[in-house]
Amino acid sequence: MAPDLDDRMAPRLTMKSDKELRADAEMLFLSGIEAADAGNVTAQRVTLDGESLAIRDVLGHQEVYDLLKYNRIFVVGFGKAVCPMAESISEILKERIDSGVIITTYGTAADLERMEVIEASHPLPDANGLQGAMRVMSLLTASDDNDLIIALISGGGSALFTMPSPGITLNDIQALTTQLLKCGASIHEVNAVRKHISQVKGGLLARIAYPSSVISLMISDVTEDRVDAIASGPTAPDPSTYVDAHNILKKYHLLHDTAPAIRSHIESGCRGVIPDTPKKGDAVFSKVKNMIMANNMTALRAIARKARNIGYLPFILSSRMDGDTRRSAKLFASMLKELIGPPRCLPRHTCIISGGEMTARISGRGKGGRNQDFCLALVPLIDGLDRVAILSAGTDGVDGHTDAAGAFINQGTNALAKKKGFDLSTTLHNYDSHSLFKQTKSLVVTGRTRTNVMDIQIVLAD
Repeated sequence: MAPDLDDRMAPRLTMKSDKELRADAEMLFLSGIEAADAGNVTAQRVTLDGESLAIRDVLGHQEVYDLLKYNRIFVVGFGKAVCPMAESISEILKERIDSGVIITTYGTAADLERMEVIEASHPLPDANGLQGAMRVMSLLTASDDNDLIIALISGGGSALFTMPSPGITLNDIQALTTQLLKCGASIHEVNAVRKHISQVKGGLLARIAYPSSVISLMISDVTEDRVDAIASGPTAPDPSTYVDAHNILKKYHLLHDTAPAIRSHIESGCRGVIPDTPKKGDAVFSKVKNMIMANNMTALRAIARKARNIGYLPFILSSRMDGDTRRSAKLFASMLKELIGPPRCLPRHTCIISGGEMTARISGRGKGGRNQDFCLALVPLIDGLDRVAILSAGTDGVDGHTDAAGAFINQGTNALAKKKGFDLSTTLHNYDSHSLFKQTKSLVVTGRTRTNVMDIQIVLAD
């Protein structure tokens, strides 16, 4: 998205210090999180007029439900941002809700009337997630064609909403999930496998709920807002197959290390012994609507508005940053040198904004996350860029297995790291970005947030 030259403020004349640039970057990041707050966007996009329930998605499409047509309303939900959504739905529908089950991460539960809240583990599933999935299945199995199911879904739902296929144990799922997260597989590849060893993913929840009416409200944490990928698409047609799942395990050399029960199940699916997940056109989706309440662009646009208000010319680059962190860092650095390095394409006081979700191929014994690894890989690549500040962080407030959302770097980070005794090559090799950024006081720490719309990169070129 090109900068809006006609709508920008008068050019800011003064340069800002490194400390001021960092403060601006962090403030802009928080403004993006606030704009994508799962509770707020749900309250804004879901309205009740008498008994008419109207729901509007991020593209402006609207669905209207006459609640008088339904005997019961059930609410189910799973994901990192699901409790704020459930709070808003509870406030809107109140006593119209018959009952519900919400599965969220540990430490994020809310007190919800008429809904049972279960805390479970992410990114590795646990017994609580399994128990929660059983409660959801029990509730929806008892529904009929006169009922309305409101499904609240956000990123993290794949781990939190866990029901292995028959014969596969929770331990099997945990072991494979760990392998998939470490091998560098894309989220779409990970989900293709998850869907084919589950009783609820890949459209199978829609099959369980059928013939009830289902409206899924989603906070998107995937590029292109693919509803089949958010929480592994429990209410969406699944374009992937058992053959895809088999090939992905083979691609990452996991096939022979996978639990025999998983391997046997997927091979049975490849031979057609067991049916594949429901596809587009299946009758189970005839009464299902999947609607996006917020996405990465929701946050990016809010950041652009805020940046303009404080004197920067905003430039939204993309909401589809993906791929390996190291390769992405090289491409990102090349782009920055074209745009803000000499000869400069963009004017001073520019704010370049991007988002998406990269993957990190973990090795070594270090600690970090994809945003911290991306920033560390950028450090030696931004030599020659003057007065630049870069932040990359996750909107859920969690980057890998750390207490940080991401990290902040500038043209002085390399020298500061050396002063603290870090060798960049060694640190990169060990994937130990967290240690370096902790020692240089460059971590971005927000705590858990009320949303999950992937990651955000903010570049301030002053």
